[in-house]
Amino acid sequence: MRSEREYVEYVQARMWWLRRLAYRLCGQWSAADDLVQECLVALYRHWRKATAADSLDAYVRAMLVHAYLAERERSWARRVRPVADVIAPATAPLAGADHRVDLLAALTKLSRGQRAVLVLRYWEDLDVAQTAAVLGCSAGTVKSQTSYAIAALRRLLPNYVPGGSDAP
Repeated sequence: MRSEREYVEYVQARMWWLRRLAYRLCGQWSAADDLVQECLVALYRHWRKATAADSLDAYVRAMLVHAYLAERERSWARRVRPVADVIAPATAPLAGADHRVDLLAALTKLSRGQRAVLVLRYWEDLDVAQTAAVLGCSAGTVKSQTSYAIAALRRLLPNYVPGGSDAP
């Protein structure tokens, strides 16, 4: 079957991108793999509709983000919360790999919506309108959630230096 072969080829070509996006949303590889698997099952069921979309990647990205955001709706997700380590405030500006680890830990402390906005805007490099389309919300909501999320990150990481620079 041609469409099944196309599905397999697409998944093989985009698997790393999907896992990386899911990890950025979840913050844990095991949860990211579960999220990708859930997304791929849904993609298989809706393959015809997905391939008819203007951009297959945009369609799949939206599916993945929606699956991530819907996870909080499930009863087990409300009952079982992974315990995150407390981020110890750094005494010197964070740089290089140190700030990446701290930044990823701080992202887990944000709400799912705020984390999704930051991942889409800054890691996936989507503009406000594209992010709003993926999330199914207004551009104003994306802007306000981005602002709130950045303010929260600044509180969590007061010594963070953008770009990994050692300069104060």
